[in-house]
Amino acid sequence: MSYYSRLISIFSSILCLVLLLAVTPSSLAQQDAAAIEEWVTASMCAVGDRQVDLNQPVAFTYTDSDGNNPRHLTADQAGLTTSDLSNLELAWAVAFPATSGMRAAPVIIGDTIFYSATDAGRVFAFDVQSGCAKWVYEPGTRLRSSMAYGVIDGQGMLVFSDMPAGMPARIHAINATTGAALWVADGQASNNVGMLTGTPVIHDDRVIVPVSGSGVITGGNPNYECCENHGAVVALNVRTGAKLWEYHTMPAAEYTGQVSSTGVRQRGPSGAPIWTTPTIDEERNQIYVTTGENTSHPTTNTSDAIIALDLDTGEEKWVFQALANDMWNFGCTARGPNCIILEDTNSVDYDFGGPAVLVDTGDRELLIAGQKSGDIWALDPVSGQMIWNQRVGEGTALGGNHWGIAVNTERAFMTINDPGGTGRSRPGIYTYFVGTGEPSWFYEVQPECNEQRSDKLRRCENLYGFSTTPLSVDGAVIAGGLDGRLFVFDSDSGAVLFEYDTVQEYETVNGVEGSGGSIDSHSIAAGSGMVFVGSGYGQFSQVPGNVLLAFRPAQ
Repeated sequence: MSYYSRLISIFSSILCLVLLLAVTPSSLAQQDAAAIEEWVTASMCAVGDRQVDLNQPVAFTYTDSDGNNPRHLTADQAGLTTSDLSNLELAWAVAFPATSGMRAAPVIIGDTIFYSATDAGRVFAFDVQSGCAKWVYEPGTRLRSSMAYGVIDGQGMLVFSDMPAGMPARIHAINATTGAALWVADGQASNNVGMLTGTPVIHDDRVIVPVSGSGVITGGNPNYECCENHGAVVALNVRTGAKLWEYHTMPAAEYTGQVSSTGVRQRGPSGAPIWTTPTIDEERNQIYVTTGENTSHPTTNTSDAIIALDLDTGEEKWVFQALANDMWNFGCTARGPNCIILEDTNSVDYDFGGPAVLVDTGDRELLIAGQKSGDIWALDPVSGQMIWNQRVGEGTALGGNHWGIAVNTERAFMTINDPGGTGRSRPGIYTYFVGTGEPSWFYEVQPECNEQRSDKLRRCENLYGFSTTPLSVDGAVIAGGLDGRLFVFDSDSGAVLFEYDTVQEYETVNGVEGSGGSIDSHSIAAGSGMVFVGSGYGQFSQVPGNVLLAFRPAQ
């Protein structure tokens, strides 16, 4: 089967799933109540061991306390040195039923790791050392994003998004000490609906919510009047969830006069979704967001772009567009009727899939971000002017730099996926000096397929790129493959310090049957002397799995 034929099959399956969720009751509600209670109860710590101490150091959050997204921890922050990371052992595993993917990044504070089990529809406060749960929050729906953490009026708060069936996604704020709900609010922008995929950000008295609206999935339906909805940013009051302001990446869609080859009227503009996490620049009073492709014509200058917004009002301050006229929706996997290609249309689906990162080079600050084209860009945060750019590989709809980069004080670490490419693919990890953009070391990953692994892995020979966001810790960088292998590299030389195959069966602390799979999305974290990896990602015909794995330095 060709790569594009596989994409057609993948996207058709996703479309069917979305439509199914829209018309059927939540799968959570259909589970046997006694069975649910049994596995949740089995996950709990002893009654006397359920205290959450928020006075301990904050070891890991997806977005730093200042609102930046470097994905870098010092040895003190992580409680781990480079030497520790070269000699890890599995400490415990927790598994979740009715789960095929582990997509979320946790929050780690002292001896507690707060984890959003998105498919299982629960947030857990796990004990770092043992993996038992101190409390469980059950919203009654599937969850979507990683979590943000902040201290509001002296109380720790966790914020994240859900994905209810047939309803617009919402933002939940809960008490980090007890797991009790504080408020639930609509996270959507006016007259526009989208998934809430990126992690919301808590800053001062507001929650900044990225909105991933586009019509990219429904564009694959030949009867759909493609397309409506678009990316947006919404600011909510951190204490109540009330809306403060909103930003739209484009005006509302209208009928354009275009008609598809099957006679269906077309709408636009649409797309430029924001499925990444915003970055806060308090010094310049700015928010930076990154966007994806347009999903119908006319195309806009806000697609495949990095955009600066005013932190107080949401007003657009500048736009850097990396690729113009990238119009793509699921209909383009087979040049369906909603995929209208004009003379200037690129139709390559080269989103920015990760946040922009503010980096102090010593001489100046730069804003650095990776793109699904395989590009890495460095911009002036004041003007949006490009300072340097590098590209590796060919870029694909599921590849290039899929979910973002990590940056330490010297280097930017860009993972490359590029599944099913045409011969120019270069899956692996590539590094660049942040001040100049000059290449440093790289590791071009190769498939590891033997009889045992080939039995467990789908398309072992082709599914091995690095898609998940990497994590820099002390003098090491951690990356994971779609074939389930976990790697630790020396940050300076690229030497492989540690490797572990997560595609196996696990004996879990909560008794749920556990198995590993693809490592993808935001599933690598560290803190409080441990490394945490979510293994399993069943979307896009990858390898499903349902385990959260905790590693510690070998005793």
